[in-house]
Amino acid sequence: MPLFDVGPVVLVGAGQMGMAMAVGWLEAGLSPDRLILVDPNPATAVRNIASEISITTFAKPPAKPAQVLVLAVKPQVAEQVMEDARSCVDENTLVVSVMAGIGIEQMSEKLGTDRIVRTIPNTPAKIGRGAIGAFASKGVTYDDQVIVDNLLDASGVTFWVEKEDDINSVTAVSGSGPAYVFHMVEALAAAGEAEGLAPDLALQLARQTLVGSAMLLEAEPNTSPSVLRENVTSPNGTTFAALQVLMAEDGLSKLMARAVKAAAERSRELGK
Repeated sequence: MPLFDVGPVVLVGAGQMGMAMAVGWLEAGLSPDRLILVDPNPATAVRNIASEISITTFAKPPAKPAQVLVLAVKPQVAEQVMEDARSCVDENTLVVSVMAGIGIEQMSEKLGTDRIVRTIPNTPAKIGRGAIGAFASKGVTYDDQVIVDNLLDASGVTFWVEKEDDINSVTAVSGSGPAYVFHMVEALAAAGEAEGLAPDLALQLARQTLVGSAMLLEAEPNTSPSVLRENVTSPNGTTFAALQVLMAEDGLSKLMARAVKAAAERSRELGK
């Protein structure tokens, strides 16, 4: 179903992710009069964006059924948000959750429906380049999944998983992943500065190296990252010397595994 035929869509949560999705939907063809944006305390920037895209922001969900209810709030406020949103859920409502750690069973109990899709976008969704994990409950139909695909594809690439627990792993890899990449840029810039580069130059080099490498990955989708790495690495050269450190037994692979495991475990804890 194309986005211009979907609605009303009630989006609860006008944070960075919520607004990124809303703007993407409108650019993909969703009519502004089919989008209801709900946030009790929208930031000034949110109000400005809402005004620019001709959307009114409401403090509470409407007391009438939505075709799609999207919950894009932090898990700490999920209980109250779901209580408030129950008023716009009936047997025809599809619920799409962007709440980390909140499980299908808990949402079903609070919202009174089993037509629920859990999703985990990441911040590159703000520019339409997100990596988005999705899991469908048993009550979700094929047509529901088509609607979700159309909604999420406006923000990036959607990957469906078969088990709900996989969402916790997706959260740890792609949901939190941009922070790992940004920290790598910080660390690379700091290392360059330690080797004598001016701080601004070290940061520019680190940023552009990450951007260029990411674009190369995208430009060669059939080339594995290991081959791209090997293409940079001359025997006994400078890159080889650096990789002896990064690929050591206690190197980056072990560190990344610990980091992802910590994020996945925290995601599971939030669900409890």
